Amino acid sequence: MSRPPKPVLEEIAEAADPAAAPPVPDALPEGQAMQAVAALTQRRGSAIGRLALWAFGALFSFAISVAAYDFVASLLARNLILGWAALALVALAVFAGLILALREWAAFIRLQRLDSFRTRAEAARRTADLAEARRVVGALTRLYGARAETAWGRSRLAEREAEVMDADALLALAERELLMPLDAEARAVIEAAARQVATVTALVPLALADVATALVANLRMIRRIAEIYGGRSGSFGSLRLLRRVFGALVAAGALALTDDMIGSVAGGGVLSKVSRRFGEGVVNGALTARVGLAAMELCRPLPFVALEKPGVTALVSRALAGLVSRA
Repeated sequence: MSRPPKPVLEEIAEAADPAAAPPVPDALPEGQAMQAVAALTQRRGSAIGRLALWAFGALFSFAISVAAYDFVASLLARNLILGWAALALVALAVFAGLILALREWAAFIRLQRLDSFRTRAEAARRTADLAEARRVVGALTRLYGARAETAWGRSRLAEREAEVMDADALLALAERELLMPLDAEARAVIEAAARQVATVTALVPLALADVATALVANLRMIRRIAEIYGGRSGSFGSLRLLRRVFGALVAAGALALTDDMIGSVAGGGVLSKVSRRFGEGVVNGALTARVGLAAMELCRPLPFVALEKPGVTALVSRALAGLVSRA
């Protein structure tokens, strides 16, 4: 007959105290990629560094010019046909460089023209100068005369312009009829850029990929917004406009999202339930939208008065539809 098993005595370890556990970090994502882009665009070298850069550039250009001259002269001395061919190529390269320089200069002129329209419109509205308001509206009509998307608005403006006898009302009418379709195009560009930056930040784990994507996407977005409003900018013009946009945002302290904005964009507390990488993508997308709105204000020939200024939350919500779940 088998004996019953003997009881086994085990020591039970002392239960862990939940209060002693380290707190879970609840820091919200900060959009590090966009912060890095802002730092890159606002970084300026010292005066000595700029002087050294200019001196090396001038020396390099001088050396290239002397080398090209010696090359052409030696070929002319050895063979006239080869020498003239080399001279023609050098002349073609110089001509292409002049054309590029003229294009960049014209881009700066176009951007300054948009600034002048906005300044004149604000002055006309402030002083109730109807004659100046009519001149501004006429200049805007000529600027967008070849744009098919403004044809209907231009026809409505031409029908009603003579009836308006107030500078503020005339500028408001021009803003509604001429800029409404352009604002819609600019919003679509901003949403696409925000979607691209958010997606790459969330899915690509490389350290510098999100910074490079944010820089390229924001530069392309700002250039496209300038083109929409009639200020086609060149390479240097786009870089200068990028610096202006980020400079205005940094000065205003607008390159930071509040908790309320993150909650409205991401649908309540969803950022606390998903990975931090995904949260960084949402914040970078929201900051890209904010940069796009600042670019709209700088490139728009008329300030937002008659039409409501788009909001960052609405833009990001449409841009990230399907990527972010909502409560």
